[in-house]
Amino acid sequence: MDLAIALRAFVRTVERGSVTAAARDLAVSQPAVTKHLRNLERHVGARLLERSTRIVRPTPQGQALYEASSPALASIDSALEGVRRDMGAIEGPLRIHAPACLGAKRLHPIVMAFQAEHPAVNIELVLDNRNVDLVYENFDLAVKYGRPEGQELVIRRLGLVRRILVASPEFLARVGPVDSLERLCAIDIVTTPAVVSPRDMLVLHRAGEAIEVPVRAVLRTNAAEVIAQTLLGGYAAGPVQLLFVTEDLAAGRLVRILPDYEVKPSEAFLAYPSVRYMRPVVRAFTDFAVPALRAIEGMDETRREGA
Repeated sequence: MDLAIALRAFVRTVERGSVTAAARDLAVSQPAVTKHLRNLERHVGARLLERSTRIVRPTPQGQALYEASSPALASIDSALEGVRRDMGAIEGPLRIHAPACLGAKRLHPIVMAFQAEHPAVNIELVLDNRNVDLVYENFDLAVKYGRPEGQELVIRRLGLVRRILVASPEFLARVGPVDSLERLCAIDIVTTPAVVSPRDMLVLHRAGEAIEVPVRAVLRTNAAEVIAQTLLGGYAAGPVQLLFVTEDLAAGRLVRILPDYEVKPSEAFLAYPSVRYMRPVVRAFTDFAVPALRAIEGMDETRREGA
């Protein structure tokens, strides 16, 4: 029995709660993982996992072995990558999660620039708007909106993602100028469910004051591209992340409305699991990406909510 391989199979099974998921993450067959687990239990002389039809959980002995072996394996991986780094090589897999809007528009070019400098790094960039468990889903890094809670994470603050109100010139030519909150209440709005409440109320900030405004949300979507197409097509106005529309504003395809007001911003963080040692490739990408993300127009390091 290869003890290191068996321990890796065991650790991943505990983290995923599933032999099948662990096999998928390790790129081996499910029977191979089952064999490693059986051999490991035979080797230690104890039952390490309780299996049911829905989930696999560690026994008390298994939990103790997991807590001891997980950081040890991570330390070995980090040491091996450290040697490669000292030899001038940053390499290996890197799995990153980010919100779809920020990821597609701003993080993707940063990822490509990093990979151009380190071609031996294999990156998986997963973009969607759900809250992921980094350990369970085997992510090395994630950009998160809102301070992460309930997970053993190390976090680095990136800044506040500003949201402004915009419309296309064609939309304004059709409906007239939007120069007051009363006019905002009367026009069609495209938005995300997170920004406008189910009661169609939008909270705006001006000079430290929060104002709740009723709006006519004709389309709610969590897809950034759908919001962009709706705004650019002149179908509606709406609140949008500034970092998503900087080029459209500069080119005049969109214009800002009610510039004295902004929507409540989201605080952005870069997070990685504290249960793992930071591998050199993770450290290198973090050092590369954090300044680049903080430099994005619309990512404000100093601005405070309501300012």
